[in-house]
Amino acid sequence: MKTSLQMVFAQKSFQASPVLLEVEHLSKCFVTNGSGEIAVLQDIGFRVRRGELVCILGRSGCGKSTLLKILAGFTAPSSGTVLLNSRTVTGPGPDRCMVFQEDALFGWLTVRENIAFGLKGRSMSRGEKEKEVDRFLSLVGLADFGDYLPVEISGGMKQRVSLARVLILQPEVLLMDEPFAALDAQTREQMQDLLLRLWGKLSHTIVFVTHDVGEAVLLADRILIFNQAPGSIKEEIHIDLPRPRSKDDNRYYALCRSITSKIKAV
Repeated sequence: MKTSLQMVFAQKSFQASPVLLEVEHLSKCFVTNGSGEIAVLQDIGFRVRRGELVCILGRSGCGKSTLLKILAGFTAPSSGTVLLNSRTVTGPGPDRCMVFQEDALFGWLTVRENIAFGLKGRSMSRGEKEKEVDRFLSLVGLADFGDYLPVEISGGMKQRVSLARVLILQPEVLLMDEPFAALDAQTREQMQDLLLRLWGKLSHTIVFVTHDVGEAVLLADRILIFNQAPGSIKEEIHIDLPRPRSKDDNRYYALCRSITSKIKAV
């Protein structure tokens, strides 16, 4: 009998899906105090298909987080274009939601109220909103913690709330900036498993930034390895390991070793 995670991935495939996100000749420079410029990203180009999970992997300072902020519309590129559904991204929008390393929850709101916050502008009845919040509380395993304040729950639980808060908005693209980096090893593995389960059930598209090679190999359909600043794509690697993946698989370790050596050569 297949495990629940095996059943989630049994029919999941994105290869035939249409391209959702396109990044074309993207560059970013920041002006320094001395009126000079620092190039952070240089001629970035890639595509992401609907339902795909892409990891951006590279050393600290290679522009990974800056790229996510540009995709989210928080920062404008110096040149180049970001297209979502063939439309140019010119600013933030509900079709793109971001999860950060810090949970960024509202400390004065309960878990339930934090998750419901984004629904305030939606044309839904109170009952519909409550039902939707209950659904996402259950999806992230926090059905019994809806009335807790953020200070009363663990770091892993806070990240579950952060996930639920953005996923309830049904974004087309989920942008994740090292969301599990501050968690202990056991909690991090639990969150990786939860993310894969949610991705399998909800079929959202994910761009996930990390500096952890093992995490990228475990999660990604495809990995983009970045050069050091100015960041550019050194190599694109398709991960063809079957899902669900196991860290005990020799193929997993072989890929991790290979990718680690590529990053060291940057």
